Amino acid sequence: MMSRKPYHSASHCKYLIQYHIIWCPKFRFSVLHGKADITLKQILQKICEDYGYRIKALEVMPDHIHIFVDVPQTVAPCDVVRTLKSKSAIELFKAYPTLKRFYARCGVLWSRGYFISTVGQISEATVMQYIEEQKSHE
Repeated sequence: MMSRKPYHSASHCKYLIQYHIIWCPKFRFSVLHGKADITLKQILQKICEDYGYRIKALEVMPDHIHIFVDVPQTVAPCDVVRTLKSKSAIELFKAYPTLKRFYARCGVLWSRGYFISTVGQISEATVMQYIEEQKSHE
């Protein structure tokens, strides 16, 4: 019997796709403090709601963001990051014109890089053992 895990269903699959994503402001300046922290959280929540992502955890630090999201199976990891970074920069610049002026010279809020990692319910060793033992179950 299958254990009750938070799997999602689509027309022809069951899935659970979760990512831990980290990114930073350009030059890793500490610009995400005070009200900007709260505003950015609200912006990210709205983006995730609009795109069908579910936030499991979110923390805005002065010089970087951590977000743990559950996403649909149809979205590539790079597209999740691109959506979060691009949409949030636009909205944060609208909310804080001084931040836009601060970054006017380079024209972007976020650094180009990011970290993304899958978050699974089972370990690599468990998957390997399961696959290796398949023929013994015939």
